[in-house]
Amino acid sequence: MLELSILGFLAEQPLHGYELKERIRALSGHVRPVSDGALYPAIKRLVAAGALDERTEEGASAAPRRVLSLTGAGREDLLRRLRQPKPVEISDQVRFNTVLAFLRHLPEPREQAAVLRRRLEFLQEPTSFFYRNGEPVPAEEAGDLFRQGLLRVARATGEAERAWLTEAIAELEQGA
Repeated sequence: MLELSILGFLAEQPLHGYELKERIRALSGHVRPVSDGALYPAIKRLVAAGALDERTEEGASAAPRRVLSLTGAGREDLLRRLRQPKPVEISDQVRFNTVLAFLRHLPEPREQAAVLRRRLEFLQEPTSFFYRNGEPVPAEEAGDLFRQGLLRVARATGEAERAWLTEAIAELEQGA
């Protein structure tokens, strides 16, 4: 997801490493913070793969800064990742939010709708955080106030997301 975030933000404009780190931090939040030990090796891999260009620019009051920009190969890599998200990028909420943040870069509404449809299909499967005899435990049967709360909030969030996905897919299919 880190590489997807790097490619996605650089598809919007060239950035230097610190700006890129701050944007990724804002997107992923405190749940999955990005460290320099993860970010800069990922940038190096993408530069080595030809996905990013790197140029040095004078710093305002500090050392020179490396400014990163997306190459044609990087744009193709971004589009490939957005067209074909891994199953975990569909099922994991934080990872899906990263895909969603950059899905506008896919040029075809039908491609965007296909990704949203995969998420909607995933959300329509019965699930829970807790199971009894292999069956999901509904909030009303959770057994304690806190698990009930967790399940009720998850149910409400899921209902809202399914409603939005249904609307967005319909809108994208009308535009296709």
